[in-house]
Amino acid sequence: MNKRIVHDALILMAFTLVLGFVLGLVHDITAEPIAQVEQEKTEAAFRQVFSEADSFQPYEDFEEDEAASLMEENGYSDEITDVEEALDASGNLLGYVITVTAKDASQANITFSVGITSDGVVNGYSITDISETPGLGDKAKNEEFYSQFEGKQVDKFTVVKQAPTVDSEIEAISGATITSKAMTNGVNACITYFTQVLEGGAENE
Repeated sequence: MNKRIVHDALILMAFTLVLGFVLGLVHDITAEPIAQVEQEKTEAAFRQVFSEADSFQPYEDFEEDEAASLMEENGYSDEITDVEEALDASGNLLGYVITVTAKDASQANITFSVGITSDGVVNGYSITDISETPGLGDKAKNEEFYSQFEGKQVDKFTVVKQAPTVDSEIEAISGATITSKAMTNGVNACITYFTQVLEGGAENE
């Protein structure tokens, strides 16, 4: 009986080692392609909100902890996770792409990038991760909704349930007010970060 137990244990150990090796090999093989796909997805989001930019580079002074403190001080639950400088072909600063995760959506967090020019005009946003209800909250991806933010220079957007009468008003998605507010709060968080940290470009550094 003892020999049988030892035999079975050795087989199980060998199987576990082989399985671990195979899983490690698969991870090594797939990690780079997955990272490449994510990078391309992120780059596409940047270009959607800053089509005139020739290139993007990380904003060197960005610190997540400081951004988190700034959000908390201003009453936002949103999280700023990345800030990129949008540059023209000569390397001149056109503005910034700020990536934010909205924490107050109806289903799960929503991550998207917001383009803001150096003079404070919102170019719009591009969503990279959303799990809102199909046909309702996921309409935040539709031009009918996101175009309301484009080309606007305001201190803060607010959500309304009727046709907007001023630039700062965003008409909510029918049946998805929570998602509409989450997206709007996320954009407002980016505007806050811009006005308190980035506004003025090189003069502010």
